[in-house]
Amino acid sequence: VQVVESGGGLVQPGGSLRLSCAASGRIVRMGDMGWYRQAPGKERELVATISESGITNYVDSVKGRFTISRDAAEKRSYLQMNRLKPEDTAVYVCNGDLTALTDRGEFEVGRYWGEGTLVTVSS
Repeated sequence: VQVVESGGGLVQPGGSLRLSCAASGRIVRMGDMGWYRQAPGKERELVATISESGITNYVDSVKGRFTISRDAAEKRSYLQMNRLKPEDTAVYVCNGDLTALTDRGEFEVGRYWGEGTLVTVSS
């Protein structure tokens, strides 16, 4: 099982980016998904989560600007980021609670993390 982020880049303040998180492998169920970020010199911060039923939660600093979504059929989650600010600059990392079918034919549940994608907000 792998989780890979994409969509990061350089954007001016006030701009938008859409991050994508793709899960691959013999995944039979996509549970809760989340996006974290880590800015230089700071601890990792939970940005947003979305449950299997679609319930979302956001850190206060991004409420009203960021939207997390998911597509279970495509095994993807997304983070739409609008009205970006310089303080949003960070490496954004996706994680997911995924159930996969093992070589032994058993179901295995795990929390999988991507490597991250860099978002830089600067003029």
